[in-house]
Amino acid sequence: MAKRTDKNDKRLNYPAAVRQLKEQGPQRLYFLWGPEDYLREDYLTKLKKICLPEGEDSFSFKRLDGPELDRQELRQAIDAMPFLTERSFVEIRNVDLNKLGDADGCLKLLTDIPDYCTVALVQSAQFEPDGRLKFLKGLREIAVELKFTQQPQGMLIDWISRRFAAAGKRIDLEAAQRLIFISGDLMNRLIPEIDKVSAYAKEERVTAADVEAVANHIPEAVIFDMTDQISQKQYNTAVSTLAELLADKNNEPIPMLAMLGVQMRKLYAARLAIEEGLGNQYVMEVCAIKHDFIANRLLQSARGFTLAQLQRAVELCAETDYRIKSSGQDDRELFKETVLRIAAGEDHAQD
Repeated sequence: MAKRTDKNDKRLNYPAAVRQLKEQGPQRLYFLWGPEDYLREDYLTKLKKICLPEGEDSFSFKRLDGPELDRQELRQAIDAMPFLTERSFVEIRNVDLNKLGDADGCLKLLTDIPDYCTVALVQSAQFEPDGRLKFLKGLREIAVELKFTQQPQGMLIDWISRRFAAAGKRIDLEAAQRLIFISGDLMNRLIPEIDKVSAYAKEERVTAADVEAVANHIPEAVIFDMTDQISQKQYNTAVSTLAELLADKNNEPIPMLAMLGVQMRKLYAARLAIEEGLGNQYVMEVCAIKHDFIANRLLQSARGFTLAQLQRAVELCAETDYRIKSSGQDDRELFKETVLRIAAGEDHAQD
């Protein structure tokens, strides 16, 4: 059986995975998981089509849904002979592989799948395998494991361009980057935003202004924008952005504070990189940034703060987190106070 992608790989080469599937044909066992659910479902569709060229039917296709996995039901599904097709296909959905009741028994069955059968264990985007478990260790020895991750910048922008082209639009590079920045880099999240922007844009050419007008802004992007505005001394704009964050009742102060803390730590790391003469790639690695245009913007933003200011900003976020959880004070007011103190340029000399 084909072995899984090396566990140290941080990002799946999706075209290579599809090419390997077509060249080598279906294997007996697949473990499909990861945050990029659009690609996971696309791969699963391709895998099914190869195994069941005539489509799903009640004889050759079985689907088992979680959260538990019944050993007897699994055995019956695996042992069922294909009818009018060369292979059978068993799709196992959203079973909590970290909490199987009969893990040893299920692993034994999965180790002995007939040559005519393909089994796919399909996990939700939120699933994270516990690699310490005996079942997961055993599964990874026998399965083709594919972790579906966000795609590299070039491939993602090409995909965005093709989606816009299908709607009769042409998107600028700057606009595509802005869309990734404000709406995230998961494809299923981007699809409705592409549809909205395509419908909104009056011209064939889609600009960053079109994207800014209608695409959904995730809170992480809004906080990034706000700290960038502070770094550029655009205080009125930053205050307006803060007001928008606080006005949205879906934005809870504790998660927002956590995002702000992460952003200030990234800015601190970027400022250290500037002081030490380290470049873009270092910042991307240390801050786990997947796209170079975001790293470039982070470096530019870091230049608007001193190292002492950023160190104090990180401390302020930690102190505010403690105050929110222990003092009983208004958490939105505490979040607001923290942002304003960061904007004031507070550092250790002012303590």
